[in-house]
Amino acid sequence: MQANLDRMGGLIHSQRVLLALTQAGASREDAYRLVQKHAMRVWEADGKLSLLALLQADPEVTALVDAEALAGLFDLGYHLKHVDTVFQRVFGAA
Repeated sequence: MQANLDRMGGLIHSQRVLLALTQAGASREDAYRLVQKHAMRVWEADGKLSLLALLQADPEVTALVDAEALAGLFDLGYHLKHVDTVFQRVFGAA
């Protein structure tokens, strides 16, 4: 599973970036355009490019969300925070 996630170049985090850009004042359309142009490059490169690196190198993006804050949006723990709860509900007490 980790290999598959790594192969995606960070695309799993694109929604969080989109939301952060809108919260920083970008319109939904502008935020989508910014994220989409970099996400498509990562997708077309089969994950050999890093979405985070592309976003951090884009002055339009970093004018709204700084590089450090962007990196914080790429924390896989955000997406996995309820895994233990889900397993507990499905499989019961260990």
